[in-house]
Order: sequence, then structure tokens, then C-alpha cells
Amino acid sequence: MPAGVTLGALGVLGFSFSLPATRLAVAGLDPWFVAFGRAFVAGVLAIGYLALSRAPRPTVTQVRRLVVVALGIVIGFPLFTSLALTTQTSAHGAVVIAVLPMSTAIWAVLRASERPPVAFWLSSGAGLLAVLAFVATGGGLSGSLGVADLYLVVAVVLCGLGYAEGGALSRELGGARTVCWALVVSLPATVPISLWTADFSRATGVVWLSFGYVSLISMFLGFFAWYAGLAAGGVAKIGQIQLAQPVLTLLWSAVVLGEPVGWPALATAAVVLVCVVLTQRNRATSPTAATAQPVR
Repeated sequence: MPAGVTLGALGVLGFSFSLPATRLAVAGLDPWFVAFGRAFVAGVLAIGYLALSRAPRPTVTQVRRLVVVALGIVIGFPLFTSLALTTQTSAHGAVVIAVLPMSTAIWAVLRASERPPVAFWLSSGAGLLAVLAFVATGGGLSGSLGVADLYLVVAVVLCGLGYAEGGALSRELGGARTVCWALVVSLPATVPISLWTADFSRATGVVWLSFGYVSLISMFLGFFAWYAGLAAGGVAKIGQIQLAQPVLTLLWSAVVLGEPVGWPALATAAVVLVCVVLTQRNRATSPTAATAQPVR
């Protein structure tokens, strides 16, 4: 199995528990604290990693691009998913987030100069249509299209941008250093907001374990593998592996949270899982995106 696919799959495995963990964390912590606090914790770890690895400082141009990465993965996605999961289930959110690979592919064209073939877009588009149908019908889970779904859509758009920009930048800085520098440049925002929204009066052991997971895995170590995979295999191609994430997240949601997972969610997850296989096969017979030069 190509290194990019392996690393991307490891990243997706780590991210697959992010929504259930966030759902547990916001049950006892302010959603703004969950979003910014986990970035604060990960930012402190990032400083340690960069110091120990003696990482050179990024250039001015790279810092500007790191701000874009931070807007997507450090601030945008954590904040809007935290807000959504205060009222929506993790299982519902998992299927809506299946739109993320398409968002990543579009941003890969705009920001990373990649050009996926038509067959790729058809396969990815089929997964997107399945997710939109799920949301439009209420997903058989809870309610219909509402504010929580809009939060999730914003999260998807910003996260796709962060993935594409970060994947392209990782070809220059490396996956680990890219996420670490993005976390560091975010500290002027994450530190004060974390302190301002800190309220631990309802926090339990489970809440803190969940917060620890989204801080250490979702916001830090998971990106080491994910960005390295995007850089090695191409942003658009490897990004489609995340279509498999709803299947794993639905499993976690049912087993850990006891959330109901109806047949519409399972059917949608099955469709997107088939689509991810097709996107990998389509891209395997086409010029690889890994040779594309990132936008400066």
C-alpha cells in the first residue's frame, strides 16, 4: 500500500472519534472552550515539538499560508463542530461531515494546483449527493435541516481549505511541522478565548478524557499522519479517504454514546465508502497530484 494512503488512513482513524469525543466534551464544557482550549493545549505541545526538533522558522510567505491553515483546522472546524454538537448527535454530524472530501478536492484545485480527472469528480460527486440527500430528509436521526447543519457546512468548507493548504505546505515544511506552526500562530487567539470561556463546574472525568482526546489526537498527533499523507499522495486523492470516516464515526457513536443509527445513515455511509474506493482507483490510473506545485 502506498505510503500516502497508509498515512492518510491512520489520520482518518484518529479523526473518526473526534465527533463523539467532542459531543462528550461539550456536555460539560463550553463549546467555545472545547474548540479553542484543545488548540491551546495542542499549541503548547507544538512549541515543545518544534523546539526539540530544532525546526527552522517559516518564511513570511509560509506564515501567511499557515494563517490560512489555522483558520481551517485550528479555529474553523473545531469551533463550528463544537457549536453544532451541542444540539445535534455525533452520528448525524458524521454523515454531514462526509461532504468534507469534496470540499478538500475543490480547495486542492484552487489552492494546491491539482487537476483530478473527470472519473474522480463523478465518484466524489456521488458521495456528495448521497450526503445531501441524507441531510435533506433529516437523516432518519433527529430533525431536519437546521442551524446545527449550517454550522457543520461552514466547518466543512473551512476544514477543506485548511486540509488543502496544509497538505500543499507540508511538501515544504513536513506534515508535523506544518500543523505545529499552524497551532503556534493561532496561540494569540486560542489562549485568551480559552481563558475567557473556561468553566469547569460541570466537567466530569469522562468530559476531561474526551477533551484530552480532541486535544492530543484530533488537534495534534492525527495531523502528523494526515498532512504527511496529503503531501505524499496528493491532497485531492488522499482527501477522499475521509469518505470512510462516517462509517467509523457511526460505529463509535452507537457503541460509545448509544446514539440511534437508522438505515438512512447506514445506507449513506455504505455509498460514500464505495465512492472512496472508486476515487482511489480513478486517481491511481491518472497523473498523481503529488507532483503538482503548491500555490505560492
